[in-house]
Amino acid sequence: MKVLLDVCTPVQVRHALPGHEVHTAARMGWRELENGDLLRAAEDAGFYLLIICDKNLRHQQNFAGRKLAILELWTNHRPTLEKCWPYIRQNAEAMRSGEYRALQAP
Repeated sequence: MKVLLDVCTPVQVRHALPGHEVHTAARMGWRELENGDLLRAAEDAGFYLLIICDKNLRHQQNFAGRKLAILELWTNHRPTLEKCWPYIRQNAEAMRSGEYRALQAP
């Protein structure tokens, strides 16, 4: 699965997704893209899943017709997330095209 980590998502989240192709928005040169433009760029580049920590995105964007699945994490605190790699992996791998899922702390 081709996964994109948003700029506010710790790069270490890639460790929750062994065997998947994980990129960061920063390394893609998309650091300056606003949310709508980032969603379009990710879909155009063939990403299946975007992992974010931005709790406002779901209120700012219309997701109707999107192919990109979006997984919202409950925090961007790396040490907290590191304890939850299996939980993040399980949810990421269960995502369907176009789905938006906001994870709560386990």
